[in-house]
Amino acid sequence: MSNMLLMSDQSSSVVAALDRAGLEVRSDAGTRGMYASDASLYRILPLAVVRPRHVDEVAAALAVARETGVPLTSRGAGTSVAGNAVGRGIVLDFSRHLNRVLEIDPDARTAVVEPGTVHAVLQKAVMPHGVRFGPDPSTHPRCTIGGMIGNNACGSRSLAYGRTSDNVAGLELLTAAGERLTTGPAGVHGAGQVIDDVRAAVGAHLATARTEFDRFGRQVSGYAVQHLLPERFDLTRALVGSEGTLAVITRATVKLVVDSPVRVVVVLGFRDIVAAGEAAPAVVAHGPTSCEGLDSRLLDVLRARRGPDAVPPLPRGGAWLFVELAGDEAGEVAARAQRLAAAGIADDALVVTDPAVQARLWRIREDGAGLAGRAPSDKPAWPGWEDAAVPPQRLGAYLARFDELVASYDMTSAPFGHFGDGCMHVRLDLPLDQPGGTKIMREFLTDAARLVGEFGGSLSGEHGDGRARSELLPHMYSPEAIALFAGIKHAFDPGNLLNPGVLVDPDPIDADVRPAGRFPLKQLAMAYPHDDGELGQAVHRCTGVGKCRADNSAAGGVMCPSYLATREEKDSTRGRARVLQEVVRGELPWSHPSVHDAMDLCLSCKGCASDCPTGIDMATYKSEVLHQTYRGKLRPRSHYTLGKLPFWARLAGWTPRLANLAIRVPVLGPFFLWLAGVDKRRSVPAFARRPFRRTFVKTAAEGRKPVVLFADSFSDAFSPEVAEATVRVLRAAGYEPRLPSGSICCGLTWITTGQLDAAKKILSRTVAALAADARAGIPIVGIEPSCTAVLRSDVHELLPGDADAEAVAGSVRTLAELLAQTPGWTPPDLSGVDVIAQPHCHHHAVLGWKADADLLAATGAQVRRLAGCCGLAGNFGVELGHYEVSVAVAEQNLLPALDAAPDAVVLADGFSCRTQVADLRDRPAVHLAQLLDRR
Repeated sequence: MSNMLLMSDQSSSVVAALDRAGLEVRSDAGTRGMYASDASLYRILPLAVVRPRHVDEVAAALAVARETGVPLTSRGAGTSVAGNAVGRGIVLDFSRHLNRVLEIDPDARTAVVEPGTVHAVLQKAVMPHGVRFGPDPSTHPRCTIGGMIGNNACGSRSLAYGRTSDNVAGLELLTAAGERLTTGPAGVHGAGQVIDDVRAAVGAHLATARTEFDRFGRQVSGYAVQHLLPERFDLTRALVGSEGTLAVITRATVKLVVDSPVRVVVVLGFRDIVAAGEAAPAVVAHGPTSCEGLDSRLLDVLRARRGPDAVPPLPRGGAWLFVELAGDEAGEVAARAQRLAAAGIADDALVVTDPAVQARLWRIREDGAGLAGRAPSDKPAWPGWEDAAVPPQRLGAYLARFDELVASYDMTSAPFGHFGDGCMHVRLDLPLDQPGGTKIMREFLTDAARLVGEFGGSLSGEHGDGRARSELLPHMYSPEAIALFAGIKHAFDPGNLLNPGVLVDPDPIDADVRPAGRFPLKQLAMAYPHDDGELGQAVHRCTGVGKCRADNSAAGGVMCPSYLATREEKDSTRGRARVLQEVVRGELPWSHPSVHDAMDLCLSCKGCASDCPTGIDMATYKSEVLHQTYRGKLRPRSHYTLGKLPFWARLAGWTPRLANLAIRVPVLGPFFLWLAGVDKRRSVPAFARRPFRRTFVKTAAEGRKPVVLFADSFSDAFSPEVAEATVRVLRAAGYEPRLPSGSICCGLTWITTGQLDAAKKILSRTVAALAADARAGIPIVGIEPSCTAVLRSDVHELLPGDADAEAVAGSVRTLAELLAQTPGWTPPDLSGVDVIAQPHCHHHAVLGWKADADLLAATGAQVRRLAGCCGLAGNFGVELGHYEVSVAVAEQNLLPALDAAPDAVVLADGFSCRTQVADLRDRPAVHLAQLLDRR
């Protein structure tokens, strides 16, 4: 049995003590696996995870740690990139309960928050008062204020607002001994001996404290000793950036700033990233709020993943600076922008005033860490040296030398970062899957640390040192400074209870490396063509940046509906990926309850496949889990019913009235639903009186172009009116649709229930039936988005290397895509029609909805496109045990929009989306074909 499944005597006693203290404790294998990693390279299994509900429970957890002698690590959103939020003992997750904004004082411009408060939640709370919290790291939709304080986070607008340490007014903390400590404008209260010991430690190294620290703005590595000098003693600022090693934060008072109402972005193009770095100081002289650098290598990854339209037009160049200018007067800001663009600093420039385009540019920058998870070599890229900073005037020279260093190790990178501050972010294709990979990692990181030291820089510019860099601090600081750090740590935490292995007495940088080695699994059903056929590489795409823990609806995203419904880490894409990483490591079997608990509420929406910057595809991995678990074994009832729905639908098509009667007869109907694994609160769509395939009549072509209509099982058996409308629209556009011979199916329901051997056979037959037309260049038009997506995407996973499958995938079109490519076709005039559009998740994630959006815009209709998932998600929402989450997902976006516009036309191409609308609001919804066919 794996080490992960065995609870040691120590861990059992710790868990028992935590239980006796009345704490909310999780110690199951799945939770420990999820919390073993943050967004770093490291994997350290905790003994238990505690989710404190109030400050007294934080103190109780600390008391247990002292009594049992196990360490304690504070954790917010788990987005720490340096291994700051993982530990071997008790992990305190503040994000679950201690996440409230407690007070807002608009006059004093302060707010009091609990450490688990999400940055975006704080911003939303203070926005009505015309203020904001200044620092804004790229993880702002999900990172916590406590985490920002722990790392001294900065973000892209630190030129205007400074670091977190500049924006914290006071702290309430618990020391390792359990003493309460308060800092702020009124001074320091509590823990008097600790403070005396700190002053003594600094007093013994005054010359070092005055000369080695605070040399430039992004010198974040180590402790902020400059704030402990006798002449400027400020314990609040000194504790910011201490990475949870000195005390446990229980409350923070943060400063708020007034945001400038006018923003203009100037994009400056340069020949390469070195030139962009050299130009940054000249740009900063223009007074921007932000000056961010991006390399073309990063944008190439984005275009390769999401297509050429993923990046808005940019000035010519191989690297860019995104420069934001802000102010109170539009004319003044515009003039400054024009002066910067015309200053001759760059090879080319573009002034962006459209807020929507600005938002697209900033989303690219915010997704940088995830996008950089794939190197220009198309190999996995890892953190570890992602955060170095040098004095800004030396950035260009540093970037040139860094590129040379990377090349000397035969690696690649795509730098980006806060160039105005001299801070560079990067991820590297370290050969961790190769023998000796961690040795190469150690050698490279050591050389990189020497290089930063040579430039007078900082190993960390905002992420903290953590386990990734603490051992390397001697390359930046003198032995006296290292001894001073130890003295400060000993004053606060003489027993080394709080986050040991970080900053003082550090763990080796190459210990506990999560992705080290290879994890090949045999007899996988899916091909994983983008991950060299390895599920291990696929699930390690997850870098832990945690975008799946954020509400991405403002950007039109879908990911991750289950997490937004439950707020449980196990129901996030990241949580599931971490559990699957334990599977590929051999620590958990496929059938382990923790694995299925994590996968259970995955809607297989594929939102992560497009919205996660790393390109992870949890729907595919869930299918693999179900396949491996139940192959050759008895399956859940719903797999035999809902998982084979097209088969049962074909049978019901011969006697639809009898089938409909059977599921609606009292007693008998509910019994059939239970037998099928369907929740009794669900209404079941009626089978059509005549399936579409039996009523379709092919007409004479009369000069019309041929097109193959893929009449899926749902359109055929339940919504023939949608298929009929599609035929009329195609004929009106100059096409003559024809159906493939025989009764074919994409196998979607078999795929989502993990019946992949059967799915391959079904899909093979379908490909064989479509291949000749595809090779002849005849378009294949899908009706149901999820089925169309199978033919375009899943076919590569299930039938790898099949030339016919490649031809079919290349010929598949949505209705909107085909009409957009049709010369002379014009859409109907729908002026005055209000439309609420709910794109199917697979349409959003796999097919893309741009063609639909452009077509609808051309009709003149007033369209509100909804983000998020409808919540039904095929068989998910009707299965027993999923109803509450299905409704909760619908309540995120869909139901509020329906209630706000009772007279609008509801557009939903997905059969499951239309079913959800009818089931929860008793309201009709139409397919795009029906909307275009309005007469």
